[in-house]
Amino acid sequence: MSALADDGLVRCAWPLESQLYRDYHDHEWGKPLHGDDALFERLCLEAFQSGLSWLTILRKRPAFRAAFAGFAIERVAEFGDDDVARLMADAGIVRNRSKIDAAIANARVARDLDIGLDELLWSFAPPPRPRPRRGADVPATTPESIALAKELKRRGFRFVGPTTAYALMQATGMVDDHLADCWVGNDRPGTGRPVTF
Repeated sequence: MSALADDGLVRCAWPLESQLYRDYHDHEWGKPLHGDDALFERLCLEAFQSGLSWLTILRKRPAFRAAFAGFAIERVAEFGDDDVARLMADAGIVRNRSKIDAAIANARVARDLDIGLDELLWSFAPPPRPRPRRGADVPATTPESIALAKELKRRGFRFVGPTTAYALMQATGMVDDHLADCWVGNDRPGTGRPVTF
């Protein structure tokens, strides 16, 4: 379901509860994102979000970036026991030992990939499809997200099941799940893809 916001723009209904959420929806969510470190950040944050609201993660994102060395794969891959203790003591992030361990382990896997993380993740992007008309038309998983999760698990990644993999695909523009009447992506005539900022 879409909603008319106080600025006169029709948006997906989910981001309307805060300006931070709205800005994320308007300028990041569904926009094609590339770069190994940038995608590693999103992979980690999607895993940390599991069981929590995405708004919680957005509010904590600056602290996450500071705590995880800007999500630079090479740096996080070198984190050791002292870093884990530091992260567990950091009230600015989600202090879940399993998720922290997974982020560090995933950095090591990403560092040692035979191809870049960007290339690996985007190789599972589905062909473009019509935007969903209603929120109920947005799936939680797809064959592509199931396949991506399976491949990531095969390679040693943790905390990336099919639902998390699909959320990652949505967040990074591999799929466009803005609703059909949402202004994002409809602000340029004839374009079916989001505008890149």
